Amino acid sequence: MIIQFKNREKELSELSDVLNSRRFEFIILYGRRRIGKTELILKATENIGRIYYLAVGARNLDRFHSLCARHYPEVSKLKTDWEVLFEFLENKTEVVVIDEFQNMIHEDANILNIFQSIIDITLKDSELKLFLLGSSVSIMTSRVLDYASPLYGRRTGSIELKAVSFFDLERFFPVAGTRELVEIYGFADGIPFYLIEIDKPFWQWLEGELTKKRSILGDEVDFLMRYEFKDVSTYKLILEAIAHGKTKLNEIKNFIKVKRTDISPYLRNLIEVGMIKRAVPVTENPKSRLGRYYLNDNFLKFWFRYIYPNLSSIEEGIFDINVVKEDYSTYLGGVFEEVVRQFLIKERDRIFGFSKIGKWWHKDQEIDVVALRDATKEILFVECKWQNLTCWQAEKILEDLSEKAKSVQWNSDSRKEYFGIVARKIEGKDNLVDKGFVACDIDDF
Repeated sequence: MIIQFKNREKELSELSDVLNSRRFEFIILYGRRRIGKTELILKATENIGRIYYLAVGARNLDRFHSLCARHYPEVSKLKTDWEVLFEFLENKTEVVVIDEFQNMIHEDANILNIFQSIIDITLKDSELKLFLLGSSVSIMTSRVLDYASPLYGRRTGSIELKAVSFFDLERFFPVAGTRELVEIYGFADGIPFYLIEIDKPFWQWLEGELTKKRSILGDEVDFLMRYEFKDVSTYKLILEAIAHGKTKLNEIKNFIKVKRTDISPYLRNLIEVGMIKRAVPVTENPKSRLGRYYLNDNFLKFWFRYIYPNLSSIEEGIFDINVVKEDYSTYLGGVFEEVVRQFLIKERDRIFGFSKIGKWWHKDQEIDVVALRDATKEILFVECKWQNLTCWQAEKILEDLSEKAKSVQWNSDSRKEYFGIVARKIEGKDNLVDKGFVACDIDDF
């Protein structure tokens, strides 16, 4: 398999089951741009008779008619009509893929009703496989997957394609050490498009990218945002605020200096398109007023921290890579928390079978990772440090963690507590394990 698909065996297996079924299948495949939807569906259908159409902003019916005619010349005699074309394709091809389907919705809102009719009248008793792909998560969820959509109840399956995990990165970079993988993850997250761009050791590649005239870094975020929003200015300010650690509603409002403006709709839209997430302390109800807002992927975090403030010097070719290097360990502190969360999930059965994991905070106190198991009232508190620690330093951190844990209101009188630390390197970690602590560093990854 080529590199893009080393992390997609599960999805390819699911698509294989769909393609081998003896009935009509209607699958919605969606996810943010750059996540690899097109490559995935083309890989899955590479040895099957298919029509693949990339929807654009206008004249989609005419373009689709012309595409079909290139595959089947007799189509040129048919009426340029969606229903007529699918009546023809029903017994001629095995698969029809329409990519960037939201562009067809933009062009003609009635297209949803048209496809409802095509499915109900023409395709439902066939064996054709129809795939609609979309990169506008907001449109695909609200207009295609929503209960009120004309297509609701017609789909036989849907796949939201997400970023790959940190632990898949070693398959993209088999010779990289764990430290470099964390550094790469801090830039690219698990987004295949960015991962496959990195074709040299990370810092060598990044320095070269920052000096190129045509780099993916310069206008990438503007490109992604204009795909979702007409006016990006307020959205961009909100993302910048969150990237600078303004995670509470009032902090964001103060940072962007809006007056008489409710930013809640903007936050809801950013959540809907997957650019931010709202999180609450792991012990709280999801509707808790203690909610905070975080950027949803590391590429956005990296871009707003290092690229956006330095666009002028990058454009002029005078940006110094040391600006990033000297701050990067500090930046990776937050990134490392997510890596540790994934590591603990991976090691869940070895620790204890927790059913919930997340961050905890109250007023000025925070604990990086807390894992809970309601059934047995077990709780694990973990601090994450992207640092090299001596055994003494680690013990001091664990003492402080034990004090903070007293403020966590969860089965306080009857719970069984565990304490842990995960760092870049812990000297003498076996001594901590012997004392009953969870103690790991990146060698354990």
